[in-house]
Amino acid sequence: MSEPVAITSRDNPLLVKLRRLAREPAATRKLGAVWLEGEHLCRAALARGVRPRAAVLSASAAREPAWAELARAAARVHVVDDALWKGLSTLESPAPLGFVLDLPAAPAPQPDAPTVVLDRVQDAGNVGSILRSAAALGFVQVVALAGTAGLWTPKVLRAAMGAHFALRLLDAQPPHTLDALRVPLLATSSHDGVALPGAALPWPCAWVFGHEGQGVQPALLARAAMALRIPQPGGEESLNVAAAAAICLYESLRARGAR
Repeated sequence: MSEPVAITSRDNPLLVKLRRLAREPAATRKLGAVWLEGEHLCRAALARGVRPRAAVLSASAAREPAWAELARAAARVHVVDDALWKGLSTLESPAPLGFVLDLPAAPAPQPDAPTVVLDRVQDAGNVGSILRSAAALGFVQVVALAGTAGLWTPKVLRAAMGAHFALRLLDAQPPHTLDALRVPLLATSSHDGVALPGAALPWPCAWVFGHEGQGVQPALLARAAMALRIPQPGGEESLNVAAAAAICLYESLRARGAR
């Protein structure tokens, strides 16, 4: 690792880039980089063998041994003047350290992997929550179809709480990517289909979760081996998609008797 580089100008090219990554959801793909904020996410990446391109930390954090040691895991370290640090985050209380990662290339789909398919799920918090549930409940691959919030954007990263680094992620995919899957598709529906409790769920499978307002698009419903609904005796029109996903993925876990 080279000596830390001090940054004292707001117009420093790295700071300009990080401000874009923090504020513009499309910047992650345009710039080919990921801005990972905070100790928890940074340690989750390191635990999965990720080598950051750079660590960026505030000048005050650089004087603290624990933060300085974490930063040394990166290939390069940049120390930012404290007065400039808050501009690198959209959070009210920014963490004093972050990693810059190269945007991972989407891998080829694994045909037989337990999979979650996101069909135009647009809220970043919902997408991140679904990734977290997928990783926790034994699903290893996520296919995000075009129109879904970018998987590597800051809000999705924060909501997923490190789940990214436990999953095989295919971002911004065309629908024909699903042609490679050999597992049955299970589509969620708010009112039609088989009631989820007690349904004979196949394993492995690919759960499809749709747009917050429109649900799963008809073309995907037509491809599904099963359409399933979550009973709602309270009379609500539908569940939040992240809540519905957690229930469905847990039912898959329960159906196969896993502990």
